[in-house]
Amino acid sequence: MSTQHFGAELTPDGARFRLWAPGAKRVDLLLDKPHALTRDAAGWYVAEIPGARAGTRYKFRIDDEIDVPDPASAFQPDDVFGPSEVIDHSAFKWRATEWRGRPWHEAVILEAHVGTFTPEGTYRAMIDKLDHLVATGITALELMPLADFAGKRNWGYDGVLWYAPDSAYGRPDDLKTLIDEAHLRGLMVMLDVVYNHFGPEGNYLGRYAPTFFSDAHTPWGNAIDYRVPEVRAFAIGSVVSWLRDYRFDGLRFDAVNTIVEAGEIFVIHDFSKAAGKFAAETGRQINLVLENGDNIASLLDATEDPPHGKFRGQWNDDYHHAWHVLLTGETQGYYGDYRAPKQDLARALSSGYIYQGEVSEFWGGKARGEPSGALSPTCFINFLQNHDQIGNRPLGDRLVSIAKPEAVAAALAVTLIAPTTPMLFMGEEWGATTPFPFFCDFKGDLANAVRAGRRREFAWAYAKYGDDIPDPLAAATVRSAVLDWAALGHDPARARLTLVRDLLAVRRREITPRLARARFGDARVAGDLLTAHWQMGDGRTLRLTANLSDRAITGAAEPKGTAIWGGALSSDLPGWAVRWHIG
Repeated sequence: MSTQHFGAELTPDGARFRLWAPGAKRVDLLLDKPHALTRDAAGWYVAEIPGARAGTRYKFRIDDEIDVPDPASAFQPDDVFGPSEVIDHSAFKWRATEWRGRPWHEAVILEAHVGTFTPEGTYRAMIDKLDHLVATGITALELMPLADFAGKRNWGYDGVLWYAPDSAYGRPDDLKTLIDEAHLRGLMVMLDVVYNHFGPEGNYLGRYAPTFFSDAHTPWGNAIDYRVPEVRAFAIGSVVSWLRDYRFDGLRFDAVNTIVEAGEIFVIHDFSKAAGKFAAETGRQINLVLENGDNIASLLDATEDPPHGKFRGQWNDDYHHAWHVLLTGETQGYYGDYRAPKQDLARALSSGYIYQGEVSEFWGGKARGEPSGALSPTCFINFLQNHDQIGNRPLGDRLVSIAKPEAVAAALAVTLIAPTTPMLFMGEEWGATTPFPFFCDFKGDLANAVRAGRRREFAWAYAKYGDDIPDPLAAATVRSAVLDWAALGHDPARARLTLVRDLLAVRRREITPRLARARFGDARVAGDLLTAHWQMGDGRTLRLTANLSDRAITGAAEPKGTAIWGGALSSDLPGWAVRWHIG
């Protein structure tokens, strides 16, 4: 594997600039004037520039034809088409110097998009909301992708510069200050990272490093060729940079099942090993998780510390889909694989995945998944909403807009106390009705292509809703997604927040201290009655009794143990009632 350093590197006398450009005949570094770079046999171009320093802006000129940013740029003050800026990461004065992270079993995650979390849409503005998260019971803030993307508005999955946090939200020191302030409050901060593709605008690698890509195809174009040592090292360097330079406590790897690598996902093992090596060297707790539609249980191990090829957990789409079908009755698309949602929910609660090798019609009639019941329950990050499940709806509408409030409250009472790892989407803690539609900020033909693609994907919705469907390119669309924090002062938001805080207080008091070495037990459904139990790490048994309907259930048996939520059972179990006992 290549050991070359990617990006500008400060030296005692200036800075060293490198670019891996095996497809280029000549590369010049553009500063106050062009500086010719020297090429070696492996295609690396290098120049040492005395007097260069933090704040120096530069570009590379390829074959006297095109000027490009550094693909390992640390910052792009003028977006992806502008010059790169040299950043001295060592100059930042961290305050939370004793912070080493939190163990995974303490994780209660809130996923957030920086640009719509506050009206200002900046890293700095998020700091004012950290105390709210702590008071709610959140222990981990997960940011949607930050790698620099084209334009000022984006979900983040169109990033093209994997080392540079996007300038739309502030400067690198602003991001570091947010993370530092979170650590001072006991909050982990995680980052969603994308290594399965580059965005469609602002990526020039194919021009000067064509071997960066293979002939294999992904939904976003030719696959990244991780068989090439420099390509592999480039991605691994990005992983370590987020952990080292910004002190993120963990990473969530987007859609790793779409990484094409000779039929296997080898590169993510190297991601884990590199992060684990960093954790061992620094004494920090690093938590890595996956999004993986293939449900590969063998990739997960919540107890491997430090990571050495495995991952703490996975976003459990199965769990979400079962609840969504149960709460809304929708069965279109992938929801068609969950037509027995109560039984599916019981399976998820008893062993993690729902698809553990069964044939999935949506996935082309193929077997999907591996047996997962032997894993720790904390390997499964369970949620009722996330950015995808809201934003990939035509209107970007949230669950509270399409399901009964009492049913959503019951789903929260199950999700937030169960010994799996819970996750909320920003604003969900108070039942926010703010939509989260898809948005981006491309120009010209690419913007038109995005609009046309959305119309093809949601043709039925455009036929039904017409112009009510938000234009993903319009500035008004992203403005509509900004959280309304003023709603917290009134019901029903105030009541929902009280519910979530109470549930998470029970989790913190009764569940978290017992989660280490907890094991799956069993879950069953009889009509509308769901019962489940888990063996906790202290040897006690956690039991759930829930009514998954509007109709009261009579004669439900009283579980053994002490009631910790919902009170003791009476002769009747009201509609959508949830009871938790431990004993």
